[in-house]
Amino acid sequence: MTKAKGSADKNLSNVVDQLERNPVNSHHAQQLQQDANDRRNQTAMNHDHPSDLSTPET
Repeated sequence: MTKAKGSADKNLSNVVDQLERNPVNSHHAQQLQQDANDRRNQTAMNHDHPSDLSTPET
């Protein structure tokens, strides 16, 4: 097992960052949730492997 070179675990850092975001009202909470949903959707689209892009058979 190797240790991280002087830095914390990236996943744990992201969780801490998310926990530090305190919405000030319901609208702000909705905006934070929408940002997370948008990032999740973009990631899913970036990793999509549609079958219609395969090499056509001729």
